[in-house]
Amino acid sequence: MHPTIKFYSNKDGEIFRFLSKYYDINEKISQNFDIYYHSLEWQNSYENPIEIATILGVFADNMDRYEMAMWLCLDKGYYIKITPNNADSIIRYLYERFPY
Repeated sequence: MHPTIKFYSNKDGEIFRFLSKYYDINEKISQNFDIYYHSLEWQNSYENPIEIATILGVFADNMDRYEMAMWLCLDKGYYIKITPNNADSIIRYLYERFPY
C-alpha cells in the first residue's frame, strides 16, 4: 500500500481550485488527476512518500484560503487530519520515516 492523501470539501470547486494552483495547470487537470470542478473529494497515492511533504506544506500554508480538509494515510486504515498544529511535525516525520 502506498501512502495516500485525501481532500474533502463542502464547497463546490474548492479542491479543483487548490489543485489547479498547486499543479499550475487549468485545462488538463481533470484528465491528468481525475478531478473535476464539482468534485467534493479527491485522493491520490504516492509511490515516493516524500512527494507528500510538498503538497502538505503548500496546503498548510494556504489552509485559510480554502474551505477544505486534508487527510493523510501512511498505514492502512489510519488517517491523520492535517491541521496548522501538526503539519510541520508530519512533514518532519515523513523525512524521518522515508529517508530515501
